[in-house]
Amino acid sequence: MALASKVINFRAPVDKQALIDRAVEVAGVSRTEFILDAACEKARDVLADQTQFSLSPQELRRFNALLDAPLEHNAAIRHLLRTPAPWER
Repeated sequence: MALASKVINFRAPVDKQALIDRAVEVAGVSRTEFILDAACEKARDVLADQTQFSLSPQELRRFNALLDAPLEHNAAIRHLLRTPAPWER
């Protein structure tokens, strides 16, 4: 089954395009493949870095209590730990 694809067009300054083209030549891949791989790598990094969130004092106490509590061994946790991250699917 072929994956659907869409065109992404953008303009790049000449110096940045030259840099990319030099790297493309060294890597031995197409410009499209190089840019898409780099963009996906950056997207995975950005999504993985989503670690800041706000909690009220009461929510923070509950959160810390949950972190300090022993981990229960159950099927749901085992399933969660085996499930790939959304960007790995």
